[in-house]
Amino acid sequence: MVSRMSLRNIPNSCDTMVALGSATRNHETIFAKNSDRPAEECQPLVQQIRVSYQDSRSTGCQYVSIPQSRSTLAHIGSRPYWCWGYEHGFNENQVVIGNEALHSKLPIATEPRLIGMELVRLGLERGRDAAQAVEIITSLVSEYGQGKFEAPDLRSYDNGFIVADPNEAYIIETAGHEWAVKRVESTIGISNIYSLGSDWDQVSPDAKSNAVAKGWSDASGSQLNFSEAYSEHTASEPGRSSERRARSCTFLQQNIPGIDAKTMMDILRDHSDGSSPGEEIRTQISSTRSICTHYSSSVDGNTAASLVADLCADGSRIPIYWCSFYAPCLSVFLPIFIEGKIPGELSIGNKNPSADSPWWVFRNLEHKIRKGNEIDMAVVEQMRSKWVDLQDELLGTAYELAAAAGVLIQEGKETELSYMLTEYMRKNFDRAMGIVRHI
Repeated sequence: MVSRMSLRNIPNSCDTMVALGSATRNHETIFAKNSDRPAEECQPLVQQIRVSYQDSRSTGCQYVSIPQSRSTLAHIGSRPYWCWGYEHGFNENQVVIGNEALHSKLPIATEPRLIGMELVRLGLERGRDAAQAVEIITSLVSEYGQGKFEAPDLRSYDNGFIVADPNEAYIIETAGHEWAVKRVESTIGISNIYSLGSDWDQVSPDAKSNAVAKGWSDASGSQLNFSEAYSEHTASEPGRSSERRARSCTFLQQNIPGIDAKTMMDILRDHSDGSSPGEEIRTQISSTRSICTHYSSSVDGNTAASLVADLCADGSRIPIYWCSFYAPCLSVFLPIFIEGKIPGELSIGNKNPSADSPWWVFRNLEHKIRKGNEIDMAVVEQMRSKWVDLQDELLGTAYELAAAAGVLIQEGKETELSYMLTEYMRKNFDRAMGIVRHI
């Protein structure tokens, strides 16, 4: 059982997006997410192998007891140190999931429920494609519930998700035991705001009747407007969820059909408050909330980890999972391959700052750009310049290696494949740590 910790002061500012192959330069699905959390909440990267269970046992969920499945898929997840679940992650079948905090009208429940990050992990452990992961998550929500519930030192909330694989992607939005699902057609971004109105493709059986009973929807035969019925928020201000969602959706639409991994890295590093959603990428860090979030007197958290997942449907290469730690605009995206072993140091980290934890080392970069509460942009630009050569190099070598790995898989050389990828990830990790420790 993972120890519990306070979720107070969780920033209202995660952003997740996806572009299907019809919208991307390489005709492959590309997923992206920024995980925004309390500024000092360590979020290491953990790797889990495929496991089969012969006995009856429960999962590691922290508040609700759920039977363990007979087997779990290999996966990698970005895990707040205190939590069993993940902010985002990916599995051996190229299923990628990220979640967002949502805020419904439902009152705080007295009975325990699932945490959204646990649903991310359960979907990755059990989902062999995006559709199956959606079925798993929605079934668990119907049976066990999620959202706000009474628990010591826990700030719980409802959840939204993007679930993707090489061929398709879905949005899930939840409210207690209720949920709605929509299949993505081209590109989409989600944030901390309900976005599924009456345009959903699937909805939980009791979603409309419960909304009607509470006076949140009329009893006519029209399709339920899920957002209108269940969303708590209607107001907006610069940098809030609706503006950030407009920003990500507009940016992706503007870049069709040329979206690639770098495009997704650019939007995850963006500091626009969203009031002009079509503007160029803004590199100047501001005090308002943006897709790349930095804590300030008015912003209660920071981007803690980021993911860009460049999937592959035809087997010509293996997927590349670009992972960044703390604010991506101050850091580098490292290519991660689930077919190898990630550097063990990436999994180190807890509530105490440590030079042994890469997450804490990258977190320290944020300290170095500040003079009191003010951010020194001259220092920021100098820091960013340290990563340019490495990032450009990795954007080339990672795809060359991914193609070579695809050939090794076709030849059945899994041992050679694993060694090659493990060594490549180790080399890149050591280079990145050498740079960050000398900034």
